[in-house]
Amino acid sequence: MTPDTRALLMKVSTATLCTALFKRGLRNQFIQGVQPLNPGLPNMVGEAFTLRYMPAREDRNPIGVFQNRDHPQRVAVEQCPVGAVLVIDSRKDARAASAGGILVARLMQRGVAGVVTDGGFRDSPDIAQYSMPAYHARPSAPTNLTLHEAIEINGPIGCGDAPVFPGDVVVGDAEGVIVIPAHLADEVAAEAAEMTVFEDFVQEQVLAGRSIIGLYPPTDEQARNDFAAWRAGNGR
Repeated sequence: MTPDTRALLMKVSTATLCTALFKRGLRNQFIQGVQPLNPGLPNMVGEAFTLRYMPAREDRNPIGVFQNRDHPQRVAVEQCPVGAVLVIDSRKDARAASAGGILVARLMQRGVAGVVTDGGFRDSPDIAQYSMPAYHARPSAPTNLTLHEAIEINGPIGCGDAPVFPGDVVVGDAEGVIVIPAHLADEVAAEAAEMTVFEDFVQEQVLAGRSIIGLYPPTDEQARNDFAAWRAGNGR
């Protein structure tokens, strides 16, 4: 992802990105069922670094496994690149936590751009105060070992029914998280930025009392002319 693309994605909504992806035939890139713990933060933008859980087998997952320095959950936290987003496949199961406040704090201190799970986080009140975006399904106090085993780092996963491949571009806002295939990131970001300019114009017009017919989409020539004049006048 180029710095220009990252900058564009910091200023667009997941809703607009969904539309841009739908135009390209992609319908299932929005991660279902996750919400931000800290919705007041700027957009989360970064390339995906993944962690996959599988159902825990009791003889493999006693509490002592956390003493293993090679435990995949711990290794993922220490290897997730600066500026990346750690995306966790927790099987859409929030009955046990994908991680807790200490591990998420470590990600934040290492310069990771954000963390997403389709499960839950423990210590969620603490995480909600962090300056790094974090998304989950709901709070979950039990340790992940009770139900999940961290099994694979940086392979393809499903997170909230969205396919996620390492290096895909992940964008989060106050509504949720969307995954942009890496090869489409530049063009989707550019199109979404243009869409955002037009939607800002439309929003202003609608709030002033204008009908959406002929305006959104701009099927009337007058609407197109008005947009061109508005854009020039606002330097956008």
